[in-house]
Amino acid sequence: MSKLIIASKNDGKIREITTILKPFGVKILTYKKFSDWPHLPEVDNSYAENAIMKARTVSTYFNLPAIADDSGLEVDFLEGRPGPMSSRYAGENADSQQNIEKLLLEMKNCPNEKRTARFRAVACLVLPGNKICIATGICCGKISYHPSGKDGFGYDPIFIPSGFDRSMAELSLAQKNEISHRAKSVRLVYKTSRL
Repeated sequence: MSKLIIASKNDGKIREITTILKPFGVKILTYKKFSDWPHLPEVDNSYAENAIMKARTVSTYFNLPAIADDSGLEVDFLEGRPGPMSSRYAGENADSQQNIEKLLLEMKNCPNEKRTARFRAVACLVLPGNKICIATGICCGKISYHPSGKDGFGYDPIFIPSGFDRSMAELSLAQKNEISHRAKSVRLVYKTSRL
């Protein structure tokens, strides 16, 4: 069985990626399996660069295949913001609630027909020897006026995927993994890597 490290300490993201990759029969390792863990760098303007840096850092550190993704919410009314800055939108140490509050405040005068948005994820799988595979996934939808739902993480409570009348945080993990940006990018990058 192939081993693959998820290059993240975000437990919500780890749970999703583990579930997405379960059908492939790969043995998933996370930061919880290691006594030490490298610092994972991020830049502010590139999903791909962030994903590559994180996966490459972990793959090199442990000499094992590693997968990482970087994702963000792109709101048309906000000219594509918060984008790669999504997790730090309200400040470097902001939590999801603070990020959501800032975004909804900036959209308070936005009419319903202009609340279109998308989640974008770029997944990167790095194999020892620095072989890099990369894939992008997109999930289109719109921004609600108020958060709803308790599942998911990040901006899920205010994102209503196209074809649904409830937020991403109100969907089951199985439903989310059928349509999400992360699921699309992770499945594609894994298949491309031929791990």
